[in-house]
Amino acid sequence: MASSIAAKSEPIPQGIYCPVISLYRPTPRQEVDYEASYKFFLHLIRSGVDGLVLAGTTAEAVLLSAEERKELIKVARKAASDSGRPDFPILSGISGQSTVESIRLAEDALSVGADFGLLLPLSYWAKAVTKEAILGFYHDVADATALPIVIYSFPAMCNGVDLSSDTLSELAQLPNIVGVKLTCGNAGKVTRLTQEYTHGQFGVFAGSSDWLLPCLIGSGGGCVTGIANVFPKCVARLYALWNEDKIKEAKELQGLVAQAEKACKEGIAPTKYATGHFAGPSAGVTEPAAFWPRKPYLPCDPQKAVWVENVMQHLVQLEQSLPDVI
Repeated sequence: MASSIAAKSEPIPQGIYCPVISLYRPTPRQEVDYEASYKFFLHLIRSGVDGLVLAGTTAEAVLLSAEERKELIKVARKAASDSGRPDFPILSGISGQSTVESIRLAEDALSVGADFGLLLPLSYWAKAVTKEAILGFYHDVADATALPIVIYSFPAMCNGVDLSSDTLSELAQLPNIVGVKLTCGNAGKVTRLTQEYTHGQFGVFAGSSDWLLPCLIGSGGGCVTGIANVFPKCVARLYALWNEDKIKEAKELQGLVAQAEKACKEGIAPTKYATGHFAGPSAGVTEPAAFWPRKPYLPCDPQKAVWVENVMQHLVQLEQSLPDVI
């Protein structure tokens, strides 16, 4: 049955969101490179993505300090303002293993200009993660902060904790929970949730662009996709083709994007290597070490790097042919 709940006071805009990688200085401690980050934020905004996600999985959030998270939001907000888009949507990861930590991260994000918070479920002790605990966790965080919350369902990163569509539907009724990012890849959740809720009541997003069209066909609101770091214009173009009702072209591009995105599925090192190799020059960030993962994680080995280039090469010409939006 369709829900009769009121639309959220701050619904999350539909579109393509880029979970931005973190860039580091080539020093032993790999300090965050805020200057390079500013350049990269500008590049993504002018390339046509509809929002930025900071301090998420692709940003290596668990390796960032609270102060680094806050500073990155400030830098992103400045990049948006300098681009003539002061209201550009910015999401920030607020995932903590305790309720109090998540509330603190939400307060930090709100204080420096984030529009929404992205929140994973509790997961450290998987056997203790009951439905009651999940509901209580999201209730408590949502009630304690004015930052609108987007649920982040990613079982592979959460000890296998998977949020069912029934659980998500219950949480959708909370006034301060505005949507969900489904990195579980379950298209059935999309259609079940969009049958119950309009986008204004509860937005439903794919967690990657290799199933963007299936999500949109199921009335979803778009996607949050790591490949937008590498080919932001291609993913924005795919979304535009759907909205322009150019279905045949959209299907063709969906296949090409999906083929390239399999490199991002291999982990953070291939994603960051691809970003540096294909997008770094356009963004004005050319130091290879800026795109290395933070230690103890290692950069892409040469053999894997060649594979990444080959897997993604077919999108280069299209990306270069598409104009900036600003």
